[in-house]
Amino acid sequence: MLERKEQPTTSAPFKFKELKVYNSTEYLWGNHKKYRQVFDRYETAYIYAELSVFNKRFDESDWSLRVNLKCYRVREKEKSEVCSLTVDKEVSKFDAVVHLREGWGNQKKGTFWKAGTYFWEAYIDGQRVGSKYFYIIQSQNGPPDADDNPGPGKPRICDDYLELTSVKLYEGPYDDVTVDDRVYLKAFASQDTRYVYLELEFRNKQTEYPWQLELFTKFVNESRELKGHIARLQQVDAGQEIIKLTAGWGAANPNLWRENAYTADIIFLDSLLVSVPFTVGDEAQPGFPSVVLPGKKRGMILNPEVEQDATFEDIMVRLDALIGLQEVKQQLRDHAVYIQFQQLRQERGFAMDTGIEVHSVFSGNPGTGKTTVARMMGKLYKKMGLLSRGHTVVADRVDLVGEYIGQTAPKTREVIESARGGVLFIDEAYALARSNDDGKDFGREVIEILVKEMSNGAGDLAVVVAGYTEEMKRFLDSNTGLKSRFKHHFEFRNFLPQELSRIADYAARQLGVTPTLEAKALIDETITLAFRNRDRTFGNARYVHDLLEKAKVQMALRLMRSDESGVSHSNDALSTIELQDVVAIKSVLKAERPAIPVNEQLLKAALAELDELVGMENVKGQLHELVRLVRYYRKTGRDVLNAFHLHTVLVGNPGTGKTTIARILALLYSALGILERGHIIETDRQGLVAGYVGQTAEKTAKVIEKAIGGVLFIDEAYALTQTKTSQRGDFGDEAIQTLLKRMEDQRGQFYVCVAGYPDNMDSFLKANPGLSSRFDKILRFEDYSPAQLSEIADRMFRQQKAQLTPSARTHLTRYLEFLYKFRDAYFGNARTVRQLVIDIMRRHDLRKAEQASTTGKGGTLRILKVDVEHLKLDTKELSIQRKRIGF
Repeated sequence: MLERKEQPTTSAPFKFKELKVYNSTEYLWGNHKKYRQVFDRYETAYIYAELSVFNKRFDESDWSLRVNLKCYRVREKEKSEVCSLTVDKEVSKFDAVVHLREGWGNQKKGTFWKAGTYFWEAYIDGQRVGSKYFYIIQSQNGPPDADDNPGPGKPRICDDYLELTSVKLYEGPYDDVTVDDRVYLKAFASQDTRYVYLELEFRNKQTEYPWQLELFTKFVNESRELKGHIARLQQVDAGQEIIKLTAGWGAANPNLWRENAYTADIIFLDSLLVSVPFTVGDEAQPGFPSVVLPGKKRGMILNPEVEQDATFEDIMVRLDALIGLQEVKQQLRDHAVYIQFQQLRQERGFAMDTGIEVHSVFSGNPGTGKTTVARMMGKLYKKMGLLSRGHTVVADRVDLVGEYIGQTAPKTREVIESARGGVLFIDEAYALARSNDDGKDFGREVIEILVKEMSNGAGDLAVVVAGYTEEMKRFLDSNTGLKSRFKHHFEFRNFLPQELSRIADYAARQLGVTPTLEAKALIDETITLAFRNRDRTFGNARYVHDLLEKAKVQMALRLMRSDESGVSHSNDALSTIELQDVVAIKSVLKAERPAIPVNEQLLKAALAELDELVGMENVKGQLHELVRLVRYYRKTGRDVLNAFHLHTVLVGNPGTGKTTIARILALLYSALGILERGHIIETDRQGLVAGYVGQTAEKTAKVIEKAIGGVLFIDEAYALTQTKTSQRGDFGDEAIQTLLKRMEDQRGQFYVCVAGYPDNMDSFLKANPGLSSRFDKILRFEDYSPAQLSEIADRMFRQQKAQLTPSARTHLTRYLEFLYKFRDAYFGNARTVRQLVIDIMRRHDLRKAEQASTTGKGGTLRILKVDVEHLKLDTKELSIQRKRIGF
């Protein structure tokens, strides 16, 4: 838990600055203390709170301040008061910042404070201004011996909690990089380095109880000048054996790190854990740093993933550290033990009926950890001598199936060779065996090649196929040789709510945010509700990560509304998700990008065009929120380009403005600098789906390439999932597979807007499990009301320089009310109004043509009642009327 602040009224002579916690009375440079949030029970006598406020009467007058500091202990969401301290302080006009420090406890360490969660609250003149959580942890080894003298270096109490097992360095952007994309370095390039990250791994020696781990990382240069400082607070769960975390410091743009020798010092419980030296020079050097442990004179490399010295149990411990997956982990452990048994029999000379089987089927819903376990399996097989490299290559239908006749076989063999020595993981493998009877489908050719490779290929390869349970059963039945080649079946069940809650904690740490107790409770409640309402498309871990990301966006919106400059917000406030952020959920930064400023003129024009539209107030509100959020990002110095994930679904009946809004979206993204180009590519099923086998993926890819840097708008997108029995084979699914992969692989480089009618779009999003999880926003367009339809008609007539007489206006208004009342699937909203206006203008022109006199050029045309009388308020003529005006 982090700091929460509440500002007093503007008439108060102060402004809240910060509330901090510490337990050492030692003063540091700049009047600072050794601020912390985690304290060991047996090293703690007193816990102090430091309240600091800005003096708004600085250099003007002296004044008095009354402060009440209260400390509470939290147990099972209930709090009990520990102490209440009231202090009166005379504030000098010469003090720009006022500090007040008070503490509570007992002079004998370990006697007063018990293990648990606490927080200080500060009140000024009876009004709460801030709070700060802190944690008392206790070693399961009990208090240190009275005669124990740890001597210089880190105290013994530090060793009771954890053991450092791995230290790595890598470079990345502000929002870090995934594990698979990390390139570990021991030296960095000054021209390219943005953030220098440490990846730390510990063995948890305090496994009986959960506890809080607080690490401080200080980056210093060769002269021991402080370059950067970062704190990490992370809960360690009971039974958790491996602790992993990252800490990085730098800037979004390169050139912050000058050529020099640097050291990263890692501190826990006020004790130095390790010093990590590294250099910044002309070129980056891959490898692992030589670290220095306290009390050691020589450096050493800590990296347990250099597998030469890793044991079988080391690898299994990493597998066991994964959240959930108990059945899969036990099954994999049993599988590994049986392989060891088979290897033992081979060493003793026993004859083997068959070779050791390594090919597997992973079945389960999205986000259940199938890819993660496949990577662990590769490492395990390498350790056991079954694979030479142990890496994992992830592929799907798009990667294996060729675009034309004769291309599939070489394409598939190329992927197989790239996976040789490791694991070939084929996601959504059932897409290779479509249910239609199209014998020319190239997916079947891939299956035949795989069967042959697994039967009598070169070996040194483990094939893992994954997908939904029912679909995978049909996949195995599609070829007689498949079932016999896959001996191992792993079922990945949905994560339980308590497991999803732990995943949410992990996702929050990844996003650099911490929910309050109330916010975390609502997140868990939301997760539980989603679990109860789950269907086969439930995203599990992917859903949880998406939920936390949306909460972070709402946190930014809230802070931006209170202070657009962001100057008054503390670091804790910028990383704390409040309850209201989770409630407000309605529906992050890439590598260095061009700095594109806001085009104010284009933005003004786009917003004016948006505001000019009739109705759709909810859509307008969301787009105005987006504009304010981007301005907030820029004012706080954060990167904007590609920082937003805005794949959007536009749902509404015909003529409700979906295409218009899509074009305005492209203008807004261009004006705000969210996209590099900001153009829009409009297409539909015909533009994506080819007329013969193998061409669809290539055709779809070409359209996507045109949209890179802009918006791809797919009208009537549901047509991609609608098949007809008379067709030889529908290729819309191939277009969707290609689109989904590019949306994920190039997320942020282009945005996809899909539009269609409500019922059809609901079916479209459910047609493929990956669709609903890829789209971040859903904009719903309601039918226009009769009053709005009349306003649209008036605007269209004004564009034609025409004006309705009162009687004509009355009749048209009544007719629009009639159309709205009896509207059905043919009702076209604004499109209907446009057709009506065109028809009325045509009748007006015919009437004027028959008259001898004509209106002078440039005059306003008068629309009489006779020009609209053909619009009958009769339901019997409604279908005929529709046909006549071209619906």
